[in-house]
Amino acid sequence: MKLFGLIWANLFRKKTRTLLTLLSLISAFLLFGLLQAVSNAFSAGADFVGASRLITQARVSFTQSLPMRQLTQIESVPGVAAVSFQQWFGGIYQDPRNFFAQFAVDPDRLFAVYPEWKLSDEEKQRFRTIKASAIVGSQLAKKFGWKVGDQVPLESTIWPTQDGNKTWTFEVAGIFGGIDADWESRANLMYLNFGYFDEERQFGRGGAGTFSIRLKDTDKASSVAAAIDSIFENSPDETKTQTEKDFNIGFFKQIGDIGLLVNYVLFAVFFTILLVVGNTMAQSVRERIPELAVMKTLGFTDFTVLMMVLSEAFLICALGALIGMGFAASLLVVASKSLQLPLAPGDATLWLQALATAFALSVAVGVLPAWRARTLKIVDALAGR
Repeated sequence: MKLFGLIWANLFRKKTRTLLTLLSLISAFLLFGLLQAVSNAFSAGADFVGASRLITQARVSFTQSLPMRQLTQIESVPGVAAVSFQQWFGGIYQDPRNFFAQFAVDPDRLFAVYPEWKLSDEEKQRFRTIKASAIVGSQLAKKFGWKVGDQVPLESTIWPTQDGNKTWTFEVAGIFGGIDADWESRANLMYLNFGYFDEERQFGRGGAGTFSIRLKDTDKASSVAAAIDSIFENSPDETKTQTEKDFNIGFFKQIGDIGLLVNYVLFAVFFTILLVVGNTMAQSVRERIPELAVMKTLGFTDFTVLMMVLSEAFLICALGALIGMGFAASLLVVASKSLQLPLAPGDATLWLQALATAFALSVAVGVLPAWRARTLKIVDALAGR
């Protein structure tokens, strides 16, 4: 305990310098926590759906529509349990910041392929019978205060109506939730009645963006995907079929490789921090050379002196990591509620990554000053050499 007090006192000998270094570390780990949580949210969204479903898209790009006649051909493939189709709508609600996923779907086929979504029979019937209708996820309804019967205007970024107007109005026919807490947290999208959308859109009628396929046996995903693509091989509408997980990963990469971008940013940040903290530790040891010599004269071993300097480096890095990650967790709690995103501020893996990074950083910045302190000759130090 006395040794810890000595380490603490040495660390805060120059309070201003130490506090500025600590603030740099806090900022770095705050950024680490936020960026890694966002990166993990993207990958978790892809991992969550797993391989129980396949997505069929146009071979060239998922932005190219597929003809609806392919639906019955896909349904006939052995191993296919159910097929749905959807078209990305790309609408904005009131403000460009209010952008969320919207898909035009068939009301019956949607729930055959996605039984994880739960909607009452009455609301399903309303979705079928009301032409200009939509169902919204519980998280989305909570965010905007929508209830059944509300009229929701959406400004489409892609699809104009027959008269050239890009403002569509849909009646909320129902509010769906998830089969469990995980699915409930992802109920932040909207499904539109495809029949009305297809009838009213100015172009692209009779086409679907992608087909979603629920499998009878998930172990046969590869063979079923190959069988579907073989049907349309060398045709004007060739397809690419993959698991829903792989499709989502490809979709996210249209925005950019989030994980790679995060790693580049963090590498630049921590390289800078490495120089800042390394300079602080080296300067701290230089200033205390006579004191270290006295400590060795009093009986402190070379190993004890080395571990004291390394402990100082680890202590300041650990403090920066814990405080920075604490701030990041607080911000992520607010962000996950306001943005309705599955951000995980309490993810144990994320905290372990932060502590491992702090440990590696402390070794990198502390090993040279600590080795200098260990090899210090008492006579040379006291003589000022």
